[in-house]
Amino acid sequence: MSEPRTGRSGLSGDCARCFGLCCVALPFAASTAFAVDKPAGRPCRNLREDHRCGIHARLRQEGFSGCTVYDCFGAGQKVSQVTFGGEDWRALPPERARGMFDVFPVVRQLHELLWYLTEALALPAARPLHADLRRVRETTERLTRGTPQDLGELDVGAHRQDVDALLLKASELARSGARGRRKDRRGADLMGARLRGADLRGVSLRGAYLIAADLTGADLRGADLIGADLRDTDLTDADLTGAFFLTQPQLNAARGSAGTTLPGTLTRPVHWTAGA
Repeated sequence: MSEPRTGRSGLSGDCARCFGLCCVALPFAASTAFAVDKPAGRPCRNLREDHRCGIHARLRQEGFSGCTVYDCFGAGQKVSQVTFGGEDWRALPPERARGMFDVFPVVRQLHELLWYLTEALALPAARPLHADLRRVRETTERLTRGTPQDLGELDVGAHRQDVDALLLKASELARSGARGRRKDRRGADLMGARLRGADLRGVSLRGAYLIAADLTGADLRGADLIGADLRDTDLTDADLTGAFFLTQPQLNAARGSAGTTLPGTLTRPVHWTAGA
């Protein structure tokens, strides 16, 4: 089968071309996000024979909100259709099926890096780094095409460190001219913080803990949100225009409204308006 496109459009999950890998390969524990325990490598009880979720339209109501905030960044279809050439894990010998489950999270990490690198290349201020960004993106894309053995032996953490260093430079360039730029809040503990109407233009919130923080009406234009924990963050009427390194899973984990302004690469989560 043909390989998924490698542009931004190929960096989001395409369940129709995947064998439900996130529903099998990944573990989860009974919590507010998941109704039951499930070990890695065991199919979720809601996974149907056609690799679709049997309760997709009722995930939040059935206690599986954790599934609604997940995106594989296109790793599912890459592993299903490229790494394993369209072979269904159900038809594979157990050892080879386990290999499929093992490489899925590796490719998922690589695809997430591809998302960030693609975003960095869209930052005009980061133009001095574009050659390096393109080179590293090509290297990362090449790694995603490796054999199951190659991917199983890959030190993805080391590669991620190299990419992160370059992304940090891109962030500094992009935020250098931001009006209203405030101090670096990288990794800050802002859980439950009252930041209603806060001026956070051009601020680095890399890896910040914003769980259940109130950012109603906050100005986040040009902010760096890579790795920020936005679980239950209130983004009602917040302005995220030009915010970068923000992903769809982060938005899906937050709360917002029709008045929340988003970057053009992301979509408004359904539950923001549905009240689910």
